[in-house]
Amino acid sequence: MKADAKKKEPLIHITRRKDVSLLRSIVIRAAAIVLALIVCALVTTFLTGENPIDVFGTILSGAFGTPRKMWVLGQEMAILLCVSLALAPAFKMKFWNLGGEGQILMGGLAAAACMILLGSKVESGAMPQWLLILIMVVASIGAGALWAFIPAFFKAKWGTNETLFTLMMNYVATQLVAYFVILWEVPKGAGKIGIINQSSEAGWLPVIGDYKYLLNIIVVLVLTVGMYVYLKYSKQGYELSVVGESERTANYVGINVKKVIIRTMLISGAICGVAGLLLVGGTDHTVTTTISAGRGFTAVMVAWLAKFNPLGMIFTTFLLVLLSRGANEISTVFSLNKSFGDILTGIILFFIIGSEFFINYQIHFRKSHKPEAAAAVPAEDPHKEALEQILRDAETAAQSVSKEETK
Repeated sequence: MKADAKKKEPLIHITRRKDVSLLRSIVIRAAAIVLALIVCALVTTFLTGENPIDVFGTILSGAFGTPRKMWVLGQEMAILLCVSLALAPAFKMKFWNLGGEGQILMGGLAAAACMILLGSKVESGAMPQWLLILIMVVASIGAGALWAFIPAFFKAKWGTNETLFTLMMNYVATQLVAYFVILWEVPKGAGKIGIINQSSEAGWLPVIGDYKYLLNIIVVLVLTVGMYVYLKYSKQGYELSVVGESERTANYVGINVKKVIIRTMLISGAICGVAGLLLVGGTDHTVTTTISAGRGFTAVMVAWLAKFNPLGMIFTTFLLVLLSRGANEISTVFSLNKSFGDILTGIILFFIIGSEFFINYQIHFRKSHKPEAAAAVPAEDPHKEALEQILRDAETAAQSVSKEETK
């Protein structure tokens, strides 16, 4: 018992914050960015000897240095944001969809197939351009949705592991694209398709004015607003939130969990298919096994940092694309290995992700216990024992006297 009483409480313990104000979260994130920049400045100084201010300026120049760079920034933001929007409902439902890469590839492959197989009809005048584009839209959305439906069906029906299932589907999609690239390669033996319908531009998405990427940006902005309304105000958005919190609760209140899983993944895959369409029909005008460029995985970080809020994803997407463009510019201007730019990007992301811990949790340290004042516990009288001995001796002497008088 004494050992238990003397056992000390932990030096540090962590508790979850109940209510986090917007101001507190902004201050913590801002402090994290400032600390990240300080660390980046120190790393830059000691590793390269370059002026950190010049390096930071180069990062901004890589994104905003020229009008063309700004349009490229907007295009890359649009595609990454599109994929992030696709993954957000699935992750909010706690369906860990890591198959964004494959769903993008399938959407792009469907668009490329329409351009290659039906492009000649547009050239001959047998089919109008707008009809080909409409067919491409339907095909890309359908292909992406189908690729997401397969793991969703197995999850809903037999409870398979969606993380592994969707991840493996990426490799299948990559090999399918590789097969058709070899099938359609021009010229034979080139190992690539090249620009599809370069002379006729059949199936190329229309250009608004002189701005090549403006249509992609507009489409993704519309999807962003639509996804925000869907998640926040629609009945289906509420249902997937309940399923994400607890499937038991969802079943108890009458929500068909299997139906919600399949429906949400169909939406997720369809939007990834749109991303593939925008890449093939709007920017690259070809298809390769690397056309998704890892966006299916980067989008997971974008969605998570924004807490699956579509409007918040705009800012997290901007940050990641800005850092990526800046890293490329640093390697060019300062003749540094591109890995150095990735190091700075990693440091900044580390601090930003780490700040989420301090937003959601707080650390408590063990309080030191001061000894109580001496007056609080009265000390024993040092003369008490001697006094008691004197009283005992006096009592003994009195008894002896009484016996003598009796005699």
